[in-house]
Amino acid sequence: MIAVRSLVKRIGAQEILRGVELEVARGETLAIIGRSGGGKSVLLKHLIGLMRPDAGEIWIEGQNITSMTERQLATVRQKVGILFQGSALFDSMTVEENIAFPLREAGERNLKVLRTKVHEMLEVMELQGEEKKMPVNLSGGMKKRVGLARSIIRQPSCILYDEPTSGLDPVVSDSINRLIRRLQKRFGVTSIVVTHDMKNAFHVADRVAYLHEGRIYFHGTPRELEQTDNVLIQDFLLGRSDEQLRVES
Repeated sequence: MIAVRSLVKRIGAQEILRGVELEVARGETLAIIGRSGGGKSVLLKHLIGLMRPDAGEIWIEGQNITSMTERQLATVRQKVGILFQGSALFDSMTVEENIAFPLREAGERNLKVLRTKVHEMLEVMELQGEEKKMPVNLSGGMKKRVGLARSIIRQPSCILYDEPTSGLDPVVSDSINRLIRRLQKRFGVTSIVVTHDMKNAFHVADRVAYLHEGRIYFHGTPRELEQTDNVLIQDFLLGRSDEQLRVES
């Protein structure tokens, strides 16, 4: 579904991505983990063309998107939905208007079609009865669900999640994790989840990629990640800082 080849990105004097190599199989859920500020969200934005690399290639369903124009990218973006970290809802629109927005932007004007598709998304997200509410009246978890409904209403073949459980309590986080898995099974979508929450990663992922110092340091199953004897990965999983290690030694 997705292949990243030798991806390099500099922002100012800082090299954020230093030759990232990554493959994502169709229908799988990949969690990308790593330290804060390590380039996870930067990598995610490259996958939908919101950022352009300094070098390397990104292939989506056999198309190299790195040299595409905005017009050409628009076609690719129809295949890829994204849930931003802050949900990015339109404050002036109701829940149903937010969810319907991508369809209206694509030129859909048939009110019956819009209502039917929005109703289906409300059912999938367990948001029935909330369609007339404004974003200001929604909880953090409900905003995530509305944002996710908006991202999948055009039935993309891939969904990108940027910290989907950030700022949510454990119970709501668990419900979002279950929803991610349910969407994968119901629609057969490929999912990429950027997260620093290890419980989230282990709960939703078929495979995990650890981004460290601008490169993919580990790529394997959650079980392989848990069983690794690599000290660097163990420190990350256990949340041990360099300072803590110096004190303990």
